Amino acid sequence: MPKSTRRTFLTVSAATIAAGVSGEAQAAERRNPSPAPELRAILRDIDPQRIEATIRRLVAFGTRHTLSVQDDPNRGIGAARDWLFAELQRYAATSSGRMTVELQSFIQPVSSRIPVPTRITNVVARLRGSVTPERVYVVTGHYDSRVTDVMNATSDAPGADDDASGVAVVLELARVLATRTPEATIVLAAVAGEEQGLYGSDHLAQSFKDAGADVQAMFSNDIVGTGNAHDGTANDPRTVRLFVEGVPTAETAAEATIRKSVGGENDGPSRQLGRFVDDVASNEQTGMRVRTIWRRDRYLRGSDHISFLLRGYPAARFTEPRENFAHEHQDVRVENGVQFGDLIEFCDFAYIARVARVNAAALWSLSQAPGTPKGVVIDTTQLTNETTLRWNPNPEPDLAGYEIVWRETTAPDWTHSRKVGNVTTFTIDLSKDNVFFGVRALDRNGNRSPAAAPQPSS
Repeated sequence: MPKSTRRTFLTVSAATIAAGVSGEAQAAERRNPSPAPELRAILRDIDPQRIEATIRRLVAFGTRHTLSVQDDPNRGIGAARDWLFAELQRYAATSSGRMTVELQSFIQPVSSRIPVPTRITNVVARLRGSVTPERVYVVTGHYDSRVTDVMNATSDAPGADDDASGVAVVLELARVLATRTPEATIVLAAVAGEEQGLYGSDHLAQSFKDAGADVQAMFSNDIVGTGNAHDGTANDPRTVRLFVEGVPTAETAAEATIRKSVGGENDGPSRQLGRFVDDVASNEQTGMRVRTIWRRDRYLRGSDHISFLLRGYPAARFTEPRENFAHEHQDVRVENGVQFGDLIEFCDFAYIARVARVNAAALWSLSQAPGTPKGVVIDTTQLTNETTLRWNPNPEPDLAGYEIVWRETTAPDWTHSRKVGNVTTFTIDLSKDNVFFGVRALDRNGNRSPAAAPQPSS
């Protein structure tokens, strides 16, 4: 087991960590690095005009309510479904066979907000990874829409912001990435049934679970249409919120007991995902600041990432910085001079393109880096001021090794890191009682995975 000498150890004191250290231990890799050339090219290719065209086409279907007509070629959710499928197939044709597209249909039985058995269809594009295709990253937007009465399937429900904007992000990612070759598999899905109860994403997430898929991250883009709330408040066109839970939704009673004993409320897989996204996507090339919100979602609301959280997958939700609720879930009307309804004139296509760039930066960085280390444990068999960490080896052929990262228990993000080579165990002269640790993998090109927090182990 590799073990550092005393000359290269850090002291355990908080003062030493705060002041910086010498030897092999270093301050954590600087945040918000400039994207690599390949990613910069991807970001440049994202086109606000194409995003606008997608949203206008979806709005033109009149309503996309889950219970609306499915056999009319011009109106309703069936027409929207068929158009999305054709668009994704068109993008897949440029992928040299790497991208496939499917209609993932199922019959939702009578349930909450579903009065009769109803066919719900997700439109799913899968871009197969070239190195570790079993590792999967998922991005969704929901293409169904609604008005004030969630059961009203006939009135016009343009759904421009909620959520044609998110679907436009998904389609633009599919178009731009189809000609690229990610190392891991990327799934881009337009899901339905969200407004009735997350039914489409629930089915999608369960299909991954049933297949034993290694979904290492999922992002829902839901209401990402503008940085302007159109309510007289200051415009915020360079910010997107990212909601990431702390305590895992799928946590078991045994896991909760461990978490309470070690203070792991801020180190769940989704919280680590949020840290990673901020690192790679808040920069001049995306033109955005990712404002991470340490909550699962907003009050009284929920999106499709919850379906993945329920199954233990790391997941998060992108949404605009300040919502105008007169433009969501509303009949199109004017009352007392106020325009209600989710209309396209309230969308900012340049803003949505920047949100797409944030997604692309996160998705591409994840897919090109090694996977998040698994089986990370911290040795708790004896009282000691040293810390021994162990983890399972990563499968990537271009793996360069691992880094141990750590921070003060009161710090929001990693402050220090140490490269430890291509090993699966390491002992460092820092007390596990005083700091939080993580382990991340890196490849020969310097790409880093999200960190994994250790669990106590004998």
